[in-house]
Amino acid sequence: MIPRMSDQANSTLLARSLSAVWHPCTQMKRHETLPLVPIARGEGAWLYDFEGKRYLDTVSSWWVNLFGHCNPRINAAITDQLGKLEHVMLAGFTHEPVVELSERLRELAPAGLGHCFYGSDGASATEIALKMSAHYWRNSGKQKKTQFLSLQNSYHGETLGALSVTDVALFRDAYGPLIKQNATVPSPDWREASAGESAEDVALRCAAALEKHLQQHHADIAAFIIEPLVQGAAGMAMYHAIYISKARELCSHYGVHLIADEIAVGMGRTGTMFACEQANISPDFLLLSKGITGGYLPLSIVMTTEEIYRAFYADETARGFLHSHSYTGNPLACRAALATLDIFAQDDVLSANRGKAAFFNRIVQPLREHAKIKNFRNTGMIWAFEVDTPHADFAQRCFSLGLQQELLLRPMGNTVYFMLPYVISEDEMQLLVTRTLKVIEALI
Repeated sequence: MIPRMSDQANSTLLARSLSAVWHPCTQMKRHETLPLVPIARGEGAWLYDFEGKRYLDTVSSWWVNLFGHCNPRINAAITDQLGKLEHVMLAGFTHEPVVELSERLRELAPAGLGHCFYGSDGASATEIALKMSAHYWRNSGKQKKTQFLSLQNSYHGETLGALSVTDVALFRDAYGPLIKQNATVPSPDWREASAGESAEDVALRCAAALEKHLQQHHADIAAFIIEPLVQGAAGMAMYHAIYISKARELCSHYGVHLIADEIAVGMGRTGTMFACEQANISPDFLLLSKGITGGYLPLSIVMTTEEIYRAFYADETARGFLHSHSYTGNPLACRAALATLDIFAQDDVLSANRGKAAFFNRIVQPLREHAKIKNFRNTGMIWAFEVDTPHADFAQRCFSLGLQQELLLRPMGNTVYFMLPYVISEDEMQLLVTRTLKVIEALI
């Protein structure tokens, strides 16, 4: 148990943080009026500050925490690994956790994805997949295939390569002169449906636009990258699985790699272990991060096929895949990931989540039917809706009021979303609905 801080000690910690820590995705000046929240500990679905106040982690700490904070089984796995091997470079060496994790993912993933390349975070996984795709085509004698294609409003990370396939103006515009320009095609986001159109109709219409683009430009395109089923930073834009099926068919027909960015939507988040399963397809690259370690340690994985792997297998160093970082395949992170997979298997998590999602969809009706809420939507363990609000600073107001109601809410614009930890209880879900209604009522 962390001892409670005095008000003076708490203020000192906040001042030290603002002085020394540059916080991510943050306009630091805003913290002159919106104080940081110092967190002392976590347990289950809750975070606790130094004064003992608690906050329900409704966004799984940026979508990573699957099985609760300080999960005893993941703690035990990391502790055990600490006594054996904390790290060894993966160039010229290997170790049991990275081999076992690669083998288990090969068994779980869509068919044909038999090789794992390791990175540190989601953006790194995107960089790896883009480089690997373009390098594959160069090794195959198709040097012109250096362009990439993504969906409108897509998000794939904030490094320069990842930004080249990210279509969120806030992130792209600041670094526009540094970014390679790639094309986008219409998003199948069902919120964009015309009168009388179903979600499937939107998906098919957008698939037709994709086909038109590939017909004209496939000779120059290395890969098409998508976030299957849910585009996270687009405000949890959800779409019909038939779009993924059509994308697979078209990419195969026109000789373009399909990259499935499941960094946010993998690991059971959409109701199946991998979102691609709902379209019954295998991509050429599958990207994993965030929940793969249960929210404990940085790790990302790019899974790919034997065909792509073989294109790099040669005597010449230049034909090999030239990418690395110092902590590639870190044993501690791999053990956390293995413990996460153990929990999935031992607790039949996917089945349990279906029950929790059904329960939440029953009790969330007061939010769904609220006059100021529109586009209420759900995929697996993700829920989202827009709030009709006059406040330009809605997201900041919602965050502050949420804290007063013991909720960690982090809206994107006027979109409120829940990406719940899988350990959340029915009582905690009921509290979430009741308290969120209070926040919405105070904001409209």
